[in-house]
Amino acid sequence: MNSTAGLFDWMMDSFSFQGISDNVAYSFIESNGNATWRKIKSQLAAQPTCPLLPSYWTFEGCRYDKTSKSCSQPNHLASCPLPSHPLRNGRLNQTAFSLYLFIRDQTKSDLVGWIDERLEETGTADCRASQEALIGPMRHIFGVSDKVLAMSLSTVLMADRANRPRWFDIGSQMIVVDTLVHNFLKRTGILAAFEAAHVYGPKCYQHGGCSEILRRAAECIDARAFNNGFPQNFPRLIQHALWRYCAADELDICNANNTNDTQYCTNNTCDIYSICRRNSNNISKSQARQSILVRRKVLI
Repeated sequence: MNSTAGLFDWMMDSFSFQGISDNVAYSFIESNGNATWRKIKSQLAAQPTCPLLPSYWTFEGCRYDKTSKSCSQPNHLASCPLPSHPLRNGRLNQTAFSLYLFIRDQTKSDLVGWIDERLEETGTADCRASQEALIGPMRHIFGVSDKVLAMSLSTVLMADRANRPRWFDIGSQMIVVDTLVHNFLKRTGILAAFEAAHVYGPKCYQHGGCSEILRRAAECIDARAFNNGFPQNFPRLIQHALWRYCAADELDICNANNTNDTQYCTNNTCDIYSICRRNSNNISKSQARQSILVRRKVLI
């Protein structure tokens, strides 16, 4: 139970960072706190009257809105426990209760045991099937996308490599494509080099999309060169490094704040400037493709 409570609290912190800068999200949590397993458990034990709260399967269509102080069950709002949590918006309040009910009802309050069971059922051959075995059932938790689930689960799975090596293997293969990573691949000409132009969204994870390109790049990079404790093929590291390269709160090098996508880039100190499509000396598709796959600096 203690591990489940801790995982819930950590996952709620992780979910709270979506859709806003890390600094703003962190400051809000520091000032206001977050929803916790212990508090929600106590509140639901009091059996609130709202007909949506008895179980994970009944918690649907809540529509709680923090600003207007409204929901789909106005006759029960006065005694509802959702508004008691001072979260950034009402959607996060709904996410907190949906996540709690999922863990309580679907995993019998044993998230670690549930993960073990799901992975045992899929066997060891296919990491992507193992990922889907975890993300699939959680996909219907309110307010969390596949991207957010993959980001959070990969961290959980890689947290205890010594005791749970299978968890680490699966987590290390998870790739999270957000707008920063997608736009980097587009801006630099990598998508064009692979004839994989697409808009950000589900196509990022489909055949030939951002995710597959990053996996191919990861196969060409021996991550043990950065840390001999890393696995040789480490897609999550590569994707996370690209994100850090672009994120305003991290290295803040290649993003829309610093690069006008209607003009050539003038940042000749960028690690990939010589092979980037935004360089005024633009190189050919075939050169770009060859360079991107072999040049290590683009991903560290």
